[in-house]
Amino acid sequence: MTTDSLFEQLKHPNPHMRDRAMLEIADERDENTIPRLVGILDEEDVTYRRAAVKALGVIGEDAVPLVVEALLHSDNVTVRGSAAKVLAQIAVNYPDLPFPEAGLQGLKTAINDPNPVVHIAAVMALGQMGSSAFDILVESLKTTDNVAVQVAIVNALASIGDGRCIEVLTTFANDEAVDSYVRESATSSLSRLDLVMNYRRGDS
Repeated sequence: MTTDSLFEQLKHPNPHMRDRAMLEIADERDENTIPRLVGILDEEDVTYRRAAVKALGVIGEDAVPLVVEALLHSDNVTVRGSAAKVLAQIAVNYPDLPFPEAGLQGLKTAINDPNPVVHIAAVMALGQMGSSAFDILVESLKTTDNVAVQVAIVNALASIGDGRCIEVLTTFANDEAVDSYVRESATSSLSRLDLVMNYRRGDS
């Protein structure tokens, strides 16, 4: 199949056809593949856009520089939100590789994006990065005054399953100066963190 027809397949109603096209695009990529996929992140067609996100996630680390560029500099909210989702996909697809620092720093900056779609997606992506995102999440938790961002970070801390999160979440859960909604979230995140950590202990 030609590259163009593979890209057309990303719009296919059948998810198996889309997945197959994604893998082929990732396997046979050239220097135009990543820019072309990043260019799809502003498509109105949700299926097409999500397929591009997944394909970039399959490509992995090589896609990070251009995706971070889109995350931080696109005027289009959809592109910025999708770029954060790409970084999350890369983390999920390559859990054993250290996540590129440029990706972590890009997401850290995106936590301050004025648009909730973007800053929540950035926090959720960091939640997929495991311990490497711990410092960024904690620093952002302490510096942001956006309650929605704080709640998202508290939830993300629970999912990274790092023992250091216990102290942070306990402090927030007991801090009278913190918004009550954030405190409640911190309390429920503590019990979830406990589950995640016990599950991982059973795993190893």
